[in-house]
Amino acid sequence: MPLTHSLLSEVNHIKYCIEGDRQAQSALYAMYSPKMFVVCMRYSKTREEAEEALQEGFLKVFQFLHQFREEGSLEGWIRKIMINCALQRLRGKSRLTPVVNIETYNEHFVMDDHAESKISSKELLQMVMSLPPAYKLVFNLYVFDGYKHREIAEMLGISEGTSKSNLSDARALLQKQLIKKHVIAK
Repeated sequence: MPLTHSLLSEVNHIKYCIEGDRQAQSALYAMYSPKMFVVCMRYSKTREEAEEALQEGFLKVFQFLHQFREEGSLEGWIRKIMINCALQRLRGKSRLTPVVNIETYNEHFVMDDHAESKISSKELLQMVMSLPPAYKLVFNLYVFDGYKHREIAEMLGISEGTSKSNLSDARALLQKQLIKKHVIAK
């Protein structure tokens, strides 16, 4: 076996990981854990919860790596596992019901031409993280992870209409927060 796994093809790297090679597993973890931590953070309330989901996710990655069929990217396959782990943790902790009556926010908003220069991506991510849990989950799954409403409904055990409604409500709440920061003109 070669001394360095960084020169290995992805297929060989996966093979060594499946065989239990700790060096290969460590390299895979180092390669994907930063991106996957960000994914886990989007579905967690605290850094500690995200770290737990990340660790649990990688345990599953190594446990089921032999099932990866190269029908898509390894990163995408790992991302799905991380999202599922984070969602399972949330399901066990709380009910995912909206806590905001959004009907009072049916106003139309227009983006300011210079909005992107007035808010950082960190501030925007903090706004998303502050959404009620059901809204945050649907927003993350739809906007960041590219799931369709049908898939979201199946994953969360809600109707497709509820998924669409939660996304709409999440967007309205984010727009309201942006107005408070004077980023969007009414």
